[in-house]
Amino acid sequence: MAQDVTLTMDGMLLNWLKDVGDSVKKGEVIAEFEADKATVEVEAPADGTILSLKLEVGEEVDEGTVIAQLGDAGEAPAGGEAKAPAAEEAAEEEAPEEDDEAEEEAPASNGAAATTPDGRIKASPLAKRVAAEKGINLAQVAGSGPGGRIVKADVENYKPAPKPAAAPKQPSGGTTIGQSYGKLPEGDDVEIIDVSRMRRLIADGTVTSFQTTPHFYLTIELDVEPLLGLRKEINAMLEDEGVKVSVNDMVVKAAALTQRAFPNLNTHYYGDKLVRHKRVNIAIAVALPNNGLVNVVSPDADTTPLSEMAKYHKQMFTDARDGNIKQEYIKGGTFLVSNLGPYDVESFSSIIDPPESGALAVASARKVPVVKEDGTLGVGTRMKATLSIDHRVSDGAEGAQWLQYFRNLIENPMRLLV
Repeated sequence: MAQDVTLTMDGMLLNWLKDVGDSVKKGEVIAEFEADKATVEVEAPADGTILSLKLEVGEEVDEGTVIAQLGDAGEAPAGGEAKAPAAEEAAEEEAPEEDDEAEEEAPASNGAAATTPDGRIKASPLAKRVAAEKGINLAQVAGSGPGGRIVKADVENYKPAPKPAAAPKQPSGGTTIGQSYGKLPEGDDVEIIDVSRMRRLIADGTVTSFQTTPHFYLTIELDVEPLLGLRKEINAMLEDEGVKVSVNDMVVKAAALTQRAFPNLNTHYYGDKLVRHKRVNIAIAVALPNNGLVNVVSPDADTTPLSEMAKYHKQMFTDARDGNIKQEYIKGGTFLVSNLGPYDVESFSSIIDPPESGALAVASARKVPVVKEDGTLGVGTRMKATLSIDHRVSDGAEGAQWLQYFRNLIENPMRLLV
């Protein structure tokens, strides 16, 4: 019996790796999609033969869309199945002009956009593309589709709130971009670069986070000499196994154990409801070679041994930087760790990735002058960490207690092993 292959995230088809009639094994990669912040591989959910491929390269579809069918060799593709909602809407938005005109009857609105349970704005791929072309922030567009989903007509009819003063008159000539910067600069002194899908999604995501998530920040300085000493011992023991634990692995472990002790910070805000996650999955920000960024996820980081975590992280980071990310790498993060330690950064703060309620920004370990317990001056190794918190979920006192617990783990690192 034919089995559907369903997309588990929004994305644009980059490449089919199999053709109709090809045999595949469960877990074999059949397609590559450009998803939010990453290229993601789609695997076959079972052994079988490819009966149909339902998308063209370059087509953008939503999570839940059926992209292919598997079955037995010689079997006909299942017909008459209901289209996925995204496909229905895509068809509706690509329909003849009279359909678009009908949608244009929907009143324009400046209200807030509806979001999915994981915090993403509900919008069709076409609406997203039109919004990007027009420089419109989807977070400010109200959707008229099912469940408040933003469709193309909503973007086309969107009118920004009146500004207190008239926009300055633009000089003639040149191309006009959206937002508020006027026409593009021209001439030999500048190079005009198209905004990639990843850059656009990062821009939309960070704007939405700052506009909808009330951040506050708490910073502490940590004595990391005990942690660096223990790491050296651990790596000496694991040398024969070819495993090397990094400072980042230990920071992620400490953050996960702290999250377990403070479940309120492992809680996400959904308007009139709070969702408290029982698993501690630490998202880790990874810089990509093409000036992009992806948050990959270390699952169950509170219970995973450091050596296993180190091996998994190394493979996951390598895949991410090579542009080959499995869907599970970017799903289910409950808290974010961003580490700029390798870049000699003294301190920084991180933007929360909604719906997560917190993020930890870790800077470099640096030799600094310190005042010893006997009052004399000496040299120590210190590292600053800044906690960003969604004020709708937690408050300053709890954040301070979170950092105290985290400090105790970092400065007494044997606790990471027991």
